[in-house]
Amino acid sequence: MIIFPAIDIKQGHCVRLLQGRADAQTVYHQNPVAPAIEFAAQGAQWVHVVDLDGAFEGVPCNLDAVKKIVMTGLKVELGGGMRTEAAVDQAFEIGVSRAVIGTKACEKPEILKNLVARYGGERIAVGIDARDGKVALRGWVETSAMDALELAKRVADYGVGAIIYTDISTDGMLTGPNIAAQTAMLEAVPGCQVVASGGISSMQDLEKLEALSKTHPNLQGVIVGKAIYEKKVSLSDVLARFA
Repeated sequence: MIIFPAIDIKQGHCVRLLQGRADAQTVYHQNPVAPAIEFAAQGAQWVHVVDLDGAFEGVPCNLDAVKKIVMTGLKVELGGGMRTEAAVDQAFEIGVSRAVIGTKACEKPEILKNLVARYGGERIAVGIDARDGKVALRGWVETSAMDALELAKRVADYGVGAIIYTDISTDGMLTGPNIAAQTAMLEAVPGCQVVASGGISSMQDLEKLEALSKTHPNLQGVIVGKAIYEKKVSLSDVLARFA
């Protein structure tokens, strides 16, 4: 099970939001490269980076910081503002390993198909963020009529390498993951890798997901964010136990 420590970038800082709300943020590092250096030193292989400004503005806004994170040696999975082929090209040009497409996977599937054809499914992921089972768009400020599981089945058919599935109600809340929702997603797309996101608050939460991965081998990994910054878990301990 891959552990993806998370770095969310907003206005040049490393922050975490409560349930994606821009008005409910905590700044943990002035420089978002600082936690990346710490993660690499503790043995992380991957880091999940979200350009929050990009998510809200619709175009990448923090590529300079992302490039510096790449230079730490971590493999970077980047989401936020990846809404055109040009934006994804830019991300790969600076060394990003995997691009996460969100809004446009729902609205413009031809862009997603083109990216999979050009770069291969293993480098293209789709971020599906669900509020009450429906897909949230544009940095979670809009909720569509699209069912999250139906979108997952559709993009899996396009050949994407992974789905990053976030249950918005748990994100940043430290209340534990929505196991039922993650299980439903895993069962909806048995041939596609899934990365679970939202709510991790303890080693016990990770143990629940590890147990889920035994019965659902397409659970590729889990994103851990606020629990690390709030010292609810030690990344080095998590990596030693689960990675």
